[in-house]
Amino acid sequence: MDSVQVETVASLNLEIPHIDSLTTVISSESKCSPHFPKNAIRTSLQASTLDAIFATIFSITTGGILLSNFLVELDASPVVFGMLSSIPMLVNLIQPLGAYISERTTSRFQYSALVYGISRLLWLILVIGIVGAGWGVINSQQLVILTLLIVFFSHLSGGLGSASWMSWLAIIVPRRLRGRYFGIRNSATSLTNLLCVPLAGLAVSHWYGGILQGYGVVLFVGILFGLISLGCQYFKIDVNPQLQNTYIVDSPNSKNDTVSIPEKQWHENIWKNSNFWIFILYFSLWMLAFNLCAPFVNLYLLENLNVDVGWVTVYSSLQAGANLLMVVLWGKLADKVGNRPILIFAGMIVAVTPLLWFGIGNNSLDIWLWLPLLHIFIGGTGAAVDLCNNNMQIGITPVRNQSIYFAIAAAIAGVTGALGTTIGGFIAQSPHFGGLLGLFALSSICRLAALIPLIFVKEQGRSDRWKKAKET
Repeated sequence: MDSVQVETVASLNLEIPHIDSLTTVISSESKCSPHFPKNAIRTSLQASTLDAIFATIFSITTGGILLSNFLVELDASPVVFGMLSSIPMLVNLIQPLGAYISERTTSRFQYSALVYGISRLLWLILVIGIVGAGWGVINSQQLVILTLLIVFFSHLSGGLGSASWMSWLAIIVPRRLRGRYFGIRNSATSLTNLLCVPLAGLAVSHWYGGILQGYGVVLFVGILFGLISLGCQYFKIDVNPQLQNTYIVDSPNSKNDTVSIPEKQWHENIWKNSNFWIFILYFSLWMLAFNLCAPFVNLYLLENLNVDVGWVTVYSSLQAGANLLMVVLWGKLADKVGNRPILIFAGMIVAVTPLLWFGIGNNSLDIWLWLPLLHIFIGGTGAAVDLCNNNMQIGITPVRNQSIYFAIAAAIAGVTGALGTTIGGFIAQSPHFGGLLGLFALSSICRLAALIPLIFVKEQGRSDRWKKAKET
């Protein structure tokens, strides 16, 4: 593994089409930002992409439709499914503690390997539990409880490392290349998801030993891929948080000398960072407004419109395909004009999208034309919001104690997202609000309101990108 100190300066030239020259990219970076050798960065970005692909396979087997189908086979109650959707958001509250601990370590790689290794190995207990259920050692109810416990502790352990991992990746990826790189990376994960979900579903449903046993086999394979993804992180540049949290500037006497600026109390800096808190206000309100209706779209299709589950699966694939194709284009555009303009533009489109469900029915025209087009539209615009939210959060946070900023954002957004899901569930069941269609309308209004604070967020380097976009 490469271990490079923060003050190293070198040029950059990634093997991505139409990327600016090395000198142009590096010269646009702040003097307080770390720079790494070109080959080390190239290797790190390739390793990070492979890490994302293998981690996606792990996530497919430990969540989503496969885990839900497993619990259905165990006759789990609706309460269990509610807990299953709320646990990942609520455990984000542990992220500030994880960020605090990670900032006192000396290796991002070692800390990530520890917390994520524990998080992924915990799922081996469920594999053993499935084997035990096949032998009659435990019953279905006990297996459901075991599943929820593993989901909780696995996400809890992963939550301790999320902010540190994001800070690690943020310091490796040059600011001017974030849009294009994360676009390509997200596109690779979307393609992996698009291909592996149906393959894993077929393997589970057609396993000769039954669905439960089939899921156990697929889960074991997913755990192996999860461990391989951690192995890919070995080839990334290892960052020492102690060095990352010390500013390095050029000495006026010699270019080779460096001067360390003493660190202030991190909590004082965070509270004084008004730009960060304005972004948090936007992000938390957006998560609340988005989750008001997002979890209930499939429910509306299946129950209210009585659309066959097979068609719902096809629509989900179309949405993932649109996300796959558009995320790279959005990334390239974000590097030119900035993330905030795209967020405002795409955010307004995503905000009014729930209103489009009002004209959808269960006739042949809607099933064959309008529903596919709507899901493609959702996938394409949603890719812009997800990508630019991530890039903008990285851009507005300082390098020093960066993981703590990420942890606070994740914790607050997790709480508001869970709150949105809970409120949406009550409104959907209440006839006084018009059911699901009333919920969609309310979500649309709240999404538009959530975009207001975004207007006041200042994005680093936005003016330079606008000038460059006009020149080209």
